[in-house]
Amino acid sequence: MQHRFKFSLLLSVSAILFFSSCSKTNKEGRYIPANAAFVVHLNGKSLDSKLPWEEIRQNELFKEVYADSSVPAIVKSIMDSPENTGIDVKTDLLIFVIKDSSGGYVAVEGTVKDAAKFKQFNNSVNKTPVVETEKDGIHFLASDNITASWKEEKFVMVMDAPGLNNMNKMNRYYDDSTSVTTDAIKKDLNAIATQIFALKEDGSLGKEEKFSDLMKSTGDIHFWVNIEALGLGSSDIPGMAALSMINFKKLYEGSRATGTINFENGKINADFTSYSGKEMTDLVKKYSGDKINSDMLKRIPSKNVAGLFALNFKPEGIREYLKLLGLEGFANMGTAFLGFNLDDFIKANKGDILLAVTDFVQDSSGRPDFSAIFSASIGDKPSFGKLLEAGKKLGKEKLGGENGPAISYNMNDNYFAIGNKKQDVDKFITTANNSSLDFLDKISSSSSAAYINFQYILKAMSVDAVKDSSEYAIYDASLKMWDNLIFTGTGFNNGGSTSHLEINLIDKNTNSLKQLNKYVGTLGAAYKQKQDKYKNMTWEDNKAVSDTTTVVSSH
Repeated sequence: MQHRFKFSLLLSVSAILFFSSCSKTNKEGRYIPANAAFVVHLNGKSLDSKLPWEEIRQNELFKEVYADSSVPAIVKSIMDSPENTGIDVKTDLLIFVIKDSSGGYVAVEGTVKDAAKFKQFNNSVNKTPVVETEKDGIHFLASDNITASWKEEKFVMVMDAPGLNNMNKMNRYYDDSTSVTTDAIKKDLNAIATQIFALKEDGSLGKEEKFSDLMKSTGDIHFWVNIEALGLGSSDIPGMAALSMINFKKLYEGSRATGTINFENGKINADFTSYSGKEMTDLVKKYSGDKINSDMLKRIPSKNVAGLFALNFKPEGIREYLKLLGLEGFANMGTAFLGFNLDDFIKANKGDILLAVTDFVQDSSGRPDFSAIFSASIGDKPSFGKLLEAGKKLGKEKLGGENGPAISYNMNDNYFAIGNKKQDVDKFITTANNSSLDFLDKISSSSSAAYINFQYILKAMSVDAVKDSSEYAIYDASLKMWDNLIFTGTGFNNGGSTSHLEINLIDKNTNSLKQLNKYVGTLGAAYKQKQDKYKNMTWEDNKAVSDTTTVVSSH
C-alpha cells in the first residue's frame, strides 16, 4: 500500500513537471496586451548579480554627475540607491509599447517594494501637478502625460506617446480584450492602467506561444517585436500608395522578432528568432540555405581580415518570393531591360556570396585604405555570361568607363570576383587556401555569417589622428575593450529563422556588463571633459582651432 502511494505521488509530480515544462503560457506577459508592438524584459535579479549598484557608483561619469551641485535632490537620492524609488529593482521590469491611430502609449510594469517611497518618487519627478485618486484597490498618481498606478505589489506606469504615429499612419481596430480605445489613450491614462490590471489572460502575451518560448530562454534581457503591429509595410506609409499593387502584406503579416541577451565573462551573447506568416514560413523552410562556402573563405587573399559577410541560399527560391509579393512581372521587366531575364539570373547563381574587407590601413593623409572583394559562385556559365555583359554595360554608363573608379574582376569555372585591388582579385581566383582564418570553425556550419575584427581596425588607425587627451582616452578605452564580432545564421528551428551574435571583449575574465559600465563611464567622462574644454575656450582659441581646421581640410 505504501509503495503504491509513493508510486502514485511520484507519477503525479512527474506529470506536473512535464506539463509545466510544455506549457505555452508565461507570467511575464500576463499583463501586457497581445497587440504590443514592442516589449523589453529586464531580469533584475540577474542584472544586479552581474553588476551591483555599488559598482555603477564607481563609474567615472556617475561620480562627475553626482558631484554636480545643480543635480536635484530626488535624482541624487535615486543615484544613492534605485530602491529609493520604491521599486524592487531586483525583480522583473517590463517595458512595452502599444500603437494605434492616434499614436499610442508606453507602459512600464514591475513590483512595488515600498508604496510610500514610490508615491514620494512620482510626486517629486513630475513637473506638473499630480492628482491622487484610488478606485477598486488601484492607487493612481496622474499628471498631464503620465499616470503611475499600483495595486498591492504590482505597479503600472503609463505614458502618452502621440509621437509614435509620426513613423506612419495606422488604421487598426482593437477589441476590448486586447487593447484600449484611442479615446481612452487620449483622454484618460487612468483608464488604460485600469484596463491593464483587468486584462484577460486570453488577450495578453501570457497566452502567446512565441512569447512563452522567448521567456523560457535564460537571459538578462529579452525583447519582442511585433512587426505587424508596428505597421511596417502598411499602405498608409507615405509614398507606398503608388506601390499598392505589390503584396507587401505578405512580408509583415504574422511577422515577429525575438531576442535574448546574456552578459557573460569576456563576451556578450545574443540569440534571435524571426517568425513569419504561414506562406512566408513555408518558403523559408523550403528555400533556406545550407552551409556557407568554406572554400571561398579560404581564398581570401590576406589573413588581415577587417570584416566579412558570407551567405548560402537557394537561387530558385528568388522566383517564389517574388511571386508571393507580386513582383515577378516587375523583375522580368527590369532584367529584360538589362539584357537577360529572371531565369538567367537564377540559373547563373549557384547560391554562394562573399564580401570581404582586408588590409585596412591609413595613408599619409589619414584617409582609410583597404582591399575589398565581392565574390559569387557560378551556376550556369552562359546565363552568368549575360549577367556579366550587363554589368560591363552598366559599368561604362554609370561608373564612367576608363575614367571611373579602379575596379577589377576575374573568374574561373566556379567563381566570379570583383574588387578594388587587381592583385587580390586575381589571387582569390587563382589560388585556393590563401589563409587559415582562426574563426572559421565558428561560422563554417552556418547558412550566413558576418565577422568584424574591431581590434585589427582600431590598431590600424593612426594614433596621430587623435587630437587631444579626451579623444585619446576614448581611443585607448576602445582598444582595451573590443576584440571582435561574430554573427551566424543558425537555420530554421521551432517555426522560425534563428541566428546568434557573439561580441568578444579583450578581457576574458570579467563579466561584460561590468566592462560596459566602466567603458561607458570612461567615454562619458571624456566627452564631458571635451565639452567643458570648448565651453571655456576664448574667442582667440576658437579662431585658432577654426584656422587649423581650414588648413587641414584644404589639403
